[in-house]
Amino acid sequence: MTITQLQYVLAVAEYKNFTLAAEKCFVTQPTLSMQIQKIEDELGILIFDRSKKPIQLTEIGQKIVNQAKNIVNEADRIQDIVDQQKGFIGGEFRLGIIPTIMPTLLPMFLTNFIKKYPKVKLIIEELNTEDIIFKLNNGHLDAAIAATPLHEEKIKEVVLYFEPFVAFIPEGHHHFTKRTIEISDLNLDEMLLLQDGHCFRDNVLNLCKRSDSAAANRFQLESGSFETLIKLANEGLGTTLLPYLHTLDLKEVDTIKLRPFSEPKPAREVSLIYPKNELKIHIIDALRSTIAGVVKGAIVFQNVQIVSPKPEK
Repeated sequence: MTITQLQYVLAVAEYKNFTLAAEKCFVTQPTLSMQIQKIEDELGILIFDRSKKPIQLTEIGQKIVNQAKNIVNEADRIQDIVDQQKGFIGGEFRLGIIPTIMPTLLPMFLTNFIKKYPKVKLIIEELNTEDIIFKLNNGHLDAAIAATPLHEEKIKEVVLYFEPFVAFIPEGHHHFTKRTIEISDLNLDEMLLLQDGHCFRDNVLNLCKRSDSAAANRFQLESGSFETLIKLANEGLGTTLLPYLHTLDLKEVDTIKLRPFSEPKPAREVSLIYPKNELKIHIIDALRSTIAGVVKGAIVFQNVQIVSPKPEK
C-alpha cells in the first residue's frame, strides 16, 4: 500500500462519499475507488460498508483509519525534518482564527510576518472554535488562534496573551458613574450578547450569574458583530462586554463609556493551538514569535481571572 492510497482512505472516511472524496483529492472517482479496492484486496478485509448511506467504516476499517492518520502524519514529518535542517521557513500554512480575535489581532502581526517570512504562503480562515477543533483534528489546519483552555486531547495550546473584558456602559445607565465595575454588577437581563457559536458569548455567560428565567426572558440578539452590540447599547437597549483589544479602535465618543473591571480582571486566555504531532513546528514557532513581539507592548496584563470559553454543562 502507498501513502497516496491511505490519503484516499482518509478522505472517504471524512466525507463519507467516494465522489466528494475524489474531488477533494483532485482525482477521478474511479481512480480513487480502484486504489481503495486494491488496499482492501491486499488486506483481505472491507474498510468501508458501501451498503449504507452515507458510507460507513467497518469496525476494522475504523482501526485502519486511526493508524493511517499516524502514518500520513509521520510521512509529512519527513519534509519538516528536511526544511528544519536547511533552515527553510516556507510553504503553505493554514491558519484558523476565531471571529472575535481576527479583526483586532490579525492586522497587528500579519504585515510583520509576511515581510519576515515571504516564502510562507499563509492561508487564513475565520472559523468558530468548534470548526477549528474539527479541522485541526482532521489535518485541514496547521494551527489556529483561539480562546483557551479547550482541554482537547490531541491539541497543544501555547498562551500568547491574556485579554481582559471591558464593560461598555451607555450614558444614563445606573453604572455609568462608576469608575470600575465589579463582576457582581453584571446583570444578564440587560446584557447584549453575541449569537450562539461565538466562544466570547460563552465567556460572558460563564462570567455572569444567571437564572433559568433570565436565560429564557432576556433580550435576544442574533449578531456576530461587536459594532452592532455597541450601537444597540448606545440606543439604551442594554450594556455589553468587549475584549480589550477591540476597545483600542473605538471612537472617542464611545471610549468614555468604557469601564474596566477591578482586579483580578476577568479575561480570556488567547493561545496559538496546533496538533500535538507538531507538524510544521518551525513555522508555528515563527508565528508565535512574531505575534509575541507585537502584542507585548499593546497588551500586558497579569492579575487576571481566566474565564472559560466553553459553555458550562
